[in-house]
Amino acid sequence: MINSTLAELRNSKNFYGVHDIIHVFDGRKKEDIGYFIPKYFEKEVTEFIKTLERKKRLELLARVAKAQKDDPIEEGGIDDGLE
Repeated sequence: MINSTLAELRNSKNFYGVHDIIHVFDGRKKEDIGYFIPKYFEKEVTEFIKTLERKKRLELLARVAKAQKDDPIEEGGIDDGLE
């Protein structure tokens, strides 16, 4: 991984053909900005993001299922109209 300031990243001629992730930070404020991921890693990063999104959705569905199980609609009760 390469560490770089935002000002260095603006001078993009230094980063053409780089096949490494670049950690970007603000040189003046010494704050972390994020990461620049080159197209070289597109397939791996896309799969990783899909896995994270899938995990997030499954966790939400598990919470919804638990909430429905904990609060069943009984005889004589009314529901809130959600399906």
